[in-house]
Amino acid sequence: MALARVVSFDGVSKERIEQMKGEMSGGEQPEGLAATEFIMLHDPAAEKSLAIVFFETEEDYRSGDAVLNAMPAGDTPGQRASVDKYDVALRMTV
Repeated sequence: MALARVVSFDGVSKERIEQMKGEMSGGEQPEGLAATEFIMLHDPAAEKSLAIVFFETEEDYRSGDAVLNAMPAGDTPGQRASVDKYDVALRMTV
């Protein structure tokens, strides 16, 4: 079963999201990050965001979690408020 690492951030401005779009477009994922998909949700009025990173196996999740936890704070969207792990119970594109 796939797993998702869901991180909530506070203090995320529209400008920071635009900056991250520029940094991430066409870029490669960090070394050692075996993620299959990345989604970022943003509430500009509340300056909050959710980052969802998908992994296919527990081993991929563990190594990816370590890579992401080691990232410098300046590489994140804002102040990390929480990190949670979920089983991906249902996934579809419509």
